[in-house]
Amino acid sequence: MTRKVNIASALAVAIVTSSQIAADPKPIDANISLFDYSEATSAFENAYSNFNLDVSKDRGDAQTKYTASLGIDAQRVLSSPNRDIDLRFVGNGQIKRDGVAGASSTNNYVMDSSITYDNYFQPDSKGGFWFGKLGIKADDSFNDLDTRLSVGLGYGRVTNVTPMAKAIRLVQELRYRGALAAAPSKDTYRRIADIISRENEYQSKYGGKPKFYQQYWIGDIEKVLGKTLSATGALAARDVLIDENISTRRYGWKVRAGLSYVGKDFSGLTDNPGVLLGAEYHRPLSNQTQFSNEAELVTTFDSTNSYTLNNTMSYVHEIEDRIDWINRWNLNYSHSAIDSDNVVTNTLSSILAYELGNSLDLALTALIKNTDGNRTVSAGEKSDGTDRSLNIGVRYRLR
Repeated sequence: MTRKVNIASALAVAIVTSSQIAADPKPIDANISLFDYSEATSAFENAYSNFNLDVSKDRGDAQTKYTASLGIDAQRVLSSPNRDIDLRFVGNGQIKRDGVAGASSTNNYVMDSSITYDNYFQPDSKGGFWFGKLGIKADDSFNDLDTRLSVGLGYGRVTNVTPMAKAIRLVQELRYRGALAAAPSKDTYRRIADIISRENEYQSKYGGKPKFYQQYWIGDIEKVLGKTLSATGALAARDVLIDENISTRRYGWKVRAGLSYVGKDFSGLTDNPGVLLGAEYHRPLSNQTQFSNEAELVTTFDSTNSYTLNNTMSYVHEIEDRIDWINRWNLNYSHSAIDSDNVVTNTLSSILAYELGNSLDLALTALIKNTDGNRTVSAGEKSDGTDRSLNIGVRYRLR
């Protein structure tokens, strides 16, 4: 217990210190916003692994008890004027042992992966598209996988404006350190953002490590700015573009509807038709804040006409250059084919992540999960009630 308190205290001190540093305001250019960027060709990737370990032996325990959990949350989106490709993977596993004499360890896991392909009828438009989606889910509580292939039509487009967020952040830091006297024009911001978005091209041409490609990458940004950066400016550029992680910024919306082929589901039923309906909305509320909401309804036309509605709302705010506040609310409403229950699960999570390095965060996570409607508890389910947790762990940025 003492160790947890000490870690929490260290995190609090780090946050307070960073906030004091942030009290010295950095210049903000009111004439530029993320909505000034509309490049259709882009790519972004978010991939995190988190690990938590709790080991203890209380009075009355016959043996040491422990709980270890590992989670992976990854998304990669490739966009062009013609199409969007969205790949996602979420996996969570846990191993635990109770303090009761003779108790052995138990483990469990869940996994959800998908690939979505949106092809626009009119390239570089925000109009109609056809889509295909393949989803595969696994849960060690069931003997079967859940597989679903969907095709249909959709409308709308979501634009990745993370390169512009980085361009704004870069100019802000250059001005703060005295390496840039005045804010550039909107066109210059856009050109800087375009160079930032092509980081992969520089990596492919000059080498994947920053020491190989950064001089050419940052050098081209200098050309756009029309000046050679001083040593202080070059260091500022590296700090922002190489060492600092800026969370994904997107704006726009999409809706979709399609028919599905359910190859197999957790209940063991095979070869059934279904329907998929989906919608998503993304909007940066400021240069430091992102709001997103994604909803999906999937149905299976079987003997019970099972269906699941899943809605995830997120709010991410960069408190300071190294501190992110990540909030999520997930609502899941499911009519089960296994026991015909109508189960509602609400999960609220709030993460305060302090960046220890380019790939490592110290994360304080608060979570509340409420389940209602489980009249018949089946495999992989818990009885009705509310679970609460507060833990400190580390997040590792895979990409």
